[in-house]
Amino acid sequence: MVPLWKRSKNSIKEEDYNTFYKDKFNDYTDPARVIHTSAEGLVSFNSLLFIPTNAPFDFYTKNYEKGLQLYSNGVLIMDKCDKLLPDYYSFVKGVVDSPDLSLNISREMLQQDKTLGLIAKNIETKINKELLDMIENDRSKYEEFFKNFGMQIKFGVYDQFGMNKDKLKDLLIFTSSKDMKQYTLKEYKERMKEDQKAIYYVCGETNEKIDVLPIVEQFKDKDYEVLYCTNYMDEFVMSTLQKYDGVDIKNIDKASTDLSTEEETKELEKKNEESKDMFKVMKEAITDVSTVRFTNKLKNHPVCLSSEGEITIEMEKVINAMPTDEHIDAAKVLEINENHKIADKLKHLYETDKEALKDYTKILYAQARLIEGLTIDNPTEITNLICNVISDEKED
Repeated sequence: MVPLWKRSKNSIKEEDYNTFYKDKFNDYTDPARVIHTSAEGLVSFNSLLFIPTNAPFDFYTKNYEKGLQLYSNGVLIMDKCDKLLPDYYSFVKGVVDSPDLSLNISREMLQQDKTLGLIAKNIETKINKELLDMIENDRSKYEEFFKNFGMQIKFGVYDQFGMNKDKLKDLLIFTSSKDMKQYTLKEYKERMKEDQKAIYYVCGETNEKIDVLPIVEQFKDKDYEVLYCTNYMDEFVMSTLQKYDGVDIKNIDKASTDLSTEEETKELEKKNEESKDMFKVMKEAITDVSTVRFTNKLKNHPVCLSSEGEITIEMEKVINAMPTDEHIDAAKVLEINENHKIADKLKHLYETDKEALKDYTKILYAQARLIEGLTIDNPTEITNLICNVISDEKED
């Protein structure tokens, strides 16, 4: 009998592919896509590849083994040849059959075999093309695929210092602030406003929590689209990419990301300079913050927490949650809305009661930490301070 992968595509029905896949790879669902290839040239081979619909139960465990079945003229050489697939496409199942491979080749010789390298490169190109086709022509199926295997794609972008990021960047999809649907970076760039200077994103636990962050409000007002990143890998992926098609990718949660005009920036700098002594007193109350200052980023909210430097608040949360002894701290900036009435209250307290100013500062900092999804080290102290402030207000 002629193996399925050596038969003409025209003679094979979809149900034949599905049955072969389920029997060969012990899956109970049909594959999301089938890639049937017959190549001749520098190297000749037949391949039959499958993109699964669901991730295997052990896919994200150490026990999972990637690889394709490798044949030479219909004779099995290796059950799982890992050199045929890069790690970011480790979910692909299938068989490869080449007459250019020796039946007597050892595992050690296969590692260095140039023929195998050419086949692997060809296969990678085919998989990439198939996934891009899914994005364009079967979006719902791709979104389902990305739920299951998107982590692997993201790791491929970040791994090896971003060596493969250009191959994979168009496979990434993120939820948009526009309509809470998922889009690629290419689609984002194509509909950017003319005066928009960057691709903006922000990280958080869920889309719903991100959507109500104080920092997002300003971008919505200007009708700038923001990508919502809810996976712990996203911050590292975006930091690795840095740019897409010549456009900067910026985290709106960083202190350096600002939409102010030059005139607004100068006016704010003047107000911050005038209040530097007050900020010095406030900083005495919250020593783990690098800077306290006014901002015009906020519309209705009184306060927000941003970061300076390479380590962001989201990176701090991710790394500190890992089961290791490693602990990092982002350089945090407490930003106070200079147009909110709380700014006038703080200025008044600086002139009349500096101890009360410190209490207010602690409350504002705790509020900003909660908004960012950070814990509060001293919840009892903060709740007591809130009660004291409320009591004092009532007496007034």
